[in-house]
Amino acid sequence: MNHKERMLANLPYKSWLDGLSEERMANKTKVFKYNNLPPDQPEEREKLLREILGGTKEGYLCIESPFFCDYGYNISVGSNFFANYNFVVLDVGRVTVGDNFMCGPNVMLCTAGHPLHPETRNSGYEYGIDITIGNNVWIGGNVCVMPGVTIGNNVVIGAGSVVTRDIPDNMLAFGNPCHVVREITEADRDYYYKDRKFDVEDYK
Repeated sequence: MNHKERMLANLPYKSWLDGLSEERMANKTKVFKYNNLPPDQPEEREKLLREILGGTKEGYLCIESPFFCDYGYNISVGSNFFANYNFVVLDVGRVTVGDNFMCGPNVMLCTAGHPLHPETRNSGYEYGIDITIGNNVWIGGNVCVMPGVTIGNNVVIGAGSVVTRDIPDNMLAFGNPCHVVREITEADRDYYYKDRKFDVEDYK
């Protein structure tokens, strides 16, 4: 295996070998262009974003600028995708996101990491381990999702969380480290914030 193949296989690799530096530079150029497109050019922005990302579906797709990622082609997203300002995806490993995703500002999906021991780390080897996010997920602002994490369907991650372990379906989770607080149930349907009930009928 060359080092790109090792990277994609979630094995230790060296990031400057086998064309990886050139691929990152090519992607940085596209991302720079995306971040500097005027906001009143939504069609051009969406077109370029679909070129950057490795997989997209039809439907709404929006990432507010600035947005940063390493390769782009390792990111696949579903339909109805929204990420707020300063969305960072270290896509050394694959990042797969389902339908109906939204996240607040300053969210980082971080597949990348380095060995714990200093001498091993100084060898130049690093790694990326895939992140998977299900359908109907909302991630609050200032959340960091760490390598290898799977977030299930219908999950809400509270602001400021550091997600170091898998989160099952239908859960509210938050904290550092992020942990499940409770299940999201049918009883939550009628509330828009804590104990505040909807005063309209068309939310169902």
